[in-house]
Amino acid sequence: MKKTFKIEVDCAVCAAKMEETAKKAPGVKDASVSFLAQKMKVEFAEGADPKTTMEGIASACRKFEPDSEIYYD
Repeated sequence: MKKTFKIEVDCAVCAAKMEETAKKAPGVKDASVSFLAQKMKVEFAEGADPKTTMEGIASACRKFEPDSEIYYD
């Protein structure tokens, strides 16, 4: 399953870090972040719970960019 989420991030470097973090998250098959569009696309692994996976991604991203936001609800 693929989903697109609205994000708020202040710089392209932070967006790249968000993408790298999302790609490494459990339950993620692939991910990409567009700083210009302020969007994150996530392809979830088979059987992964999207909400739980996105909670983990958001938490991990806030560790290096506390002002970032991912709208996944």
